[in-house]
Amino acid sequence: MSRFRPRATPGSRFITPEGHARLKAELDQLWRIERPQVTQAVSEAAAQGDRSENAEYTYGKRRLREIDRRVRFLRQRLDGMVVVDRPPSDRTRVFFGAWVALEADDGRELRVRIVGPDEFDAAPGYVSMDAPLAKALLAKRQGDEVTVHAPEGERAYVILGVEYGG
Repeated sequence: MSRFRPRATPGSRFITPEGHARLKAELDQLWRIERPQVTQAVSEAAAQGDRSENAEYTYGKRRLREIDRRVRFLRQRLDGMVVVDRPPSDRTRVFFGAWVALEADDGRELRVRIVGPDEFDAAPGYVSMDAPLAKALLAKRQGDEVTVHAPEGERAYVILGVEYGG
């Protein structure tokens, strides 16, 4: 079995201003604060002598590789991002950044925001625009019924409202 892994398909390149700021803050934290601290710890551990049995050195080097990998990913990802900072001209339809109030077929109500794939884990109710629910909602209006083909099966929702901001 080879170690080759096919490259993951990158998600959509859209991001909200809040998500962009969060990724930039993470990059800054890793590059300016964590990496220098870990580098200092590794150099101090290396000065202690035999590196083959030095756990601090081994784990420090591993953490440094993790930081470098994440920094490289964040720089590449931020480079091609499109920050969507204005609502669309037609605010009655569901587009990127919209808060959508839904009623499920079982009567349950939920409120979701359609965001980029790099920020759907930032807050409850955030849904990636690449997710089946978001794909079904895009370009729909209040009152429209959508059917979502999800791994758990089909679910029907009625759009109760669409708003931008907040």
